Amino acid sequence: MRLSITAKALGIAAGALLFTGAQASSHREAPSIAGMPKLDATDFYMFRSYEPGRQDYLTLIANYQPDQSAYGGPNYFSMDPNALYEIHLDTNGDAVEDLTFQFRFKNTLRDIQLAVGGKQVSIPLIQAGGITGPNQATSNLRETYTLSVVRGDRRKGTVQAVTGPGGVTEFDKPTDNIGEKTFGAGAGYANYANQHIYTVNIPGCSAPGRVFVGQRKDPFSVALGQVFDLVNLNPLGAPDANADALAAKNVTTMAVELPVACVTTAGQPIVGGWTTASVRQGRLIASPPKSGHGTTAVNGGAWAQVSRLGMPLVNEVVIGLKDKDRFNSSKPMDDGQFANYVTNPTLPALVQTLFSAPAPTNFPRTDLVAAFLTGVEGLNKPANVKAAEMLRLNTSIAATPKAQQSNLGVLGGDNAGFPNGRRPGDDVVDAELRVAMGALCVATGANDALKVGCKPSDAPAGGAALTDGAAQSPAQFPDAFPYLNTPLPGATTARQ
Repeated sequence: MRLSITAKALGIAAGALLFTGAQASSHREAPSIAGMPKLDATDFYMFRSYEPGRQDYLTLIANYQPDQSAYGGPNYFSMDPNALYEIHLDTNGDAVEDLTFQFRFKNTLRDIQLAVGGKQVSIPLIQAGGITGPNQATSNLRETYTLSVVRGDRRKGTVQAVTGPGGVTEFDKPTDNIGEKTFGAGAGYANYANQHIYTVNIPGCSAPGRVFVGQRKDPFSVALGQVFDLVNLNPLGAPDANADALAAKNVTTMAVELPVACVTTAGQPIVGGWTTASVRQGRLIASPPKSGHGTTAVNGGAWAQVSRLGMPLVNEVVIGLKDKDRFNSSKPMDDGQFANYVTNPTLPALVQTLFSAPAPTNFPRTDLVAAFLTGVEGLNKPANVKAAEMLRLNTSIAATPKAQQSNLGVLGGDNAGFPNGRRPGDDVVDAELRVAMGALCVATGANDALKVGCKPSDAPAGGAALTDGAAQSPAQFPDAFPYLNTPLPGATTARQ
């Protein structure tokens, strides 16, 4: 009888946890950001590089613009040139950024024209022929970006430019994967995109790093369709190869690799990270706009943060609906205002009220505080940490080679994975579903060896192998920077 009740409860928990998010990970997770897709962060990753020979490096990946269909022409998915995209690192546990990487984008229209009936007429597409390399003459729209590093406060600190070969400060972003006639069949697009991986000099680092910005296949997996079909899940069943609702979607990736030594000091190996996007406070719509590309809006004023992402699924399933926009505009140092959502979470209470499910009974939920706000003692909790939501990584733990990684990270015995940072192959949906139902209470044992403030008897369902059914594993991804798969093409047959 207990097994039956537990299975039912876990099924409801899986459905409720995913359903309340409306979309997976941070795809359209808050009311305001749902209307600003170019500024919507979908996922954030931070891990010790596991590409062979790169063991002394740290990789940061921030994905934006959810739900990209491969056939999204004629404009596809350029980044917002009026926005500021950032990746922040807290290197001492005080919930304040010590190092920030700032991305700014620029779109330059080549305005390719064709002679038609004796007149030169602008073409309606972003390409006028095949594309094989950066800034090619057949590319009608060139998208570039600059990368700066800020030490100290993100707005008041010391700003320095990241430079590439020859001291260049402007880098090309590859055109999205329009199709195989544009880029060539087979490895055509992969070869083209790889030309946009730049070796860079990062001020304050003794060794060069790497940067890539461009479209990638969405690395996140979740069974959204089954959730919306009246929680049509088998939460204790095997993974379903057809369950991933994002299997046909792309995202835009900003990836940075830098030496671990650049962000750590003696006795401080734990780094916290998160990504944000900001826009100017004022935006006017020109009517009619000037002739050109992207001239409809006129922007001005101070920067206003509209998107924030550290740990996955926090805004979707932890933060209350009335505070989702507030969370997106907040800084980790001010997360005390959201503490009740973690210490007294509504989801388990909702599950128990509606379905008599065995929700965890330890209040405040100190196990969730450890998972989301401080890091776990002995794993990734900094000394003198200030409780704040962000992804935390203990850089003193060596990277696990791809072939040996567990998709459940720490819950699977692999301390180099989630929630100690996050890698592309970590199944964070399954891991967080289990943590929400008390997996840390069960894992810690009767003596609370993990020091998360609870014991197995506090979480009757905490030991079950809960899953949403969507497969997520290290085998799905390459073990080379930028670690994510080539984006899906808009067309796969190159006809003459």
